[in-house]
Amino acid sequence: MKNKTYLLTLILFLLFFNGSILLISIVNLKTNLDSTRENCLRDHSFITIALTKDLTALESRGIEAGSALQVLFDSYVHYYGKQNVYMELVQNGQTLYSSLPEGQELKGKPELPAAGKRIISTLPSQDRKYIGVVGVLPAPHDSIVLSYYYDLSELTAAWKRMTSLLFLAGLVISSLLAVCLILLLNHLFKPLQQISEASKSIAQGNYANRIPVRGQDELSEMATSFNNMAEAIENQIARLADAAEQKQRFIDNFAHELRTPLTSIYGYAEYLQKASISEEDKLEATGFIMSESRRLQNIAYVLLDLASLRSSEIVFAPVDIAELFQNIIDTLVRKAEEKQVTISFACGFDVLNGDRDLLQSLMVNLTDNAIKACEPGGSINITAYAENGRKIIEVRDNGRGMTREQLAHITEPFYRVDKARSRAEGGVGLGLSICEQIAARHGAELKFDSQPGLGTTTKVIFTSL
Repeated sequence: MKNKTYLLTLILFLLFFNGSILLISIVNLKTNLDSTRENCLRDHSFITIALTKDLTALESRGIEAGSALQVLFDSYVHYYGKQNVYMELVQNGQTLYSSLPEGQELKGKPELPAAGKRIISTLPSQDRKYIGVVGVLPAPHDSIVLSYYYDLSELTAAWKRMTSLLFLAGLVISSLLAVCLILLLNHLFKPLQQISEASKSIAQGNYANRIPVRGQDELSEMATSFNNMAEAIENQIARLADAAEQKQRFIDNFAHELRTPLTSIYGYAEYLQKASISEEDKLEATGFIMSESRRLQNIAYVLLDLASLRSSEIVFAPVDIAELFQNIIDTLVRKAEEKQVTISFACGFDVLNGDRDLLQSLMVNLTDNAIKACEPGGSINITAYAENGRKIIEVRDNGRGMTREQLAHITEPFYRVDKARSRAEGGVGLGLSICEQIAARHGAELKFDSQPGLGTTTKVIFTSL
């Protein structure tokens, strides 16, 4: 593309530039020739009049014109000869005097003009060209014809020199232009080349490649747009990679969650089938099988809840915050009392738009996790307040807390901070995944802040309510 643009632009410029030089040269030559023709006519007229006056003056003094004609002719020849002018006098068809160089034969001499008329023409010779003006002297000397020949050699030579200089200057200018043009095109096409290289790099998987942006022209806008596109691609690839990684972790965790109860169920079933045991042992084995089956059933129900949250529509309605907090107390008061954990509430606003049942499920899950994280004698503070035009519900506990690495994974399905404690307390590791889905369906954001030994603060920030 760059090479084609360069060659096409250079060819067009050379054609236009050299054509302009040729046109200027031709116009200049024509102008000079026209001016020379005017000068030749003027000089011929002047010489004709002057020569006639001189002959008349001589005759009035009694001097014969024929004897003085040569002297007069030589004087004009001497003066005009310095200007590349040659003259010739013809009387009655006979050449009286001529200053033309010997051997110069002019081709295409015009016929004698009528009295008072003059003929001007261009006359070629062996190696030269002349502008010739032929005219008859006024009466009483109308038998004499004066021919005036201007040698165009110097004019033609000067025109050729000027034309050569113009084309030489054109060659220098064209060379400079060719260099400047390739430099300019290299500069202009550099962003395109960078875009091409960056595109190839992105196609090969290097999504972090960017194009430097310089200036504020169309190319810089194109580079900015390309960088935005590359950034969007990189972010999308990163999201897809994160999603794929999360899906893989989900599959791994799900397989791990299934393996334990299935192993227990298979082991006890095999024990019942092969071993000779008492009724009491049979009841105990079937009890374990039912317990693990119930656990699998809980996992299935929770997974169905997650799927339902992603696809079902929710109906927004005003939810009384004080009533919502009272329902949390009613649901978890016994569990909190058993663990000797106190729960306190503070309402900074009265109503929140959302689905009552889902919001209650969200708050019960968060509060239940806080109870699990607390040691006996711990406390939980649940606060509803507005900040920067947004409604926030905050659950703060003074429990075990979590590390940054643990915080990064707590909303992933089947992830447990303390696996042994969670299983002992009956959790399946899907509670916070459900909380995240409920928050997302309400246009809310779930944020966690925690430090080991200092407790955890969970915020539900309703950005669109």
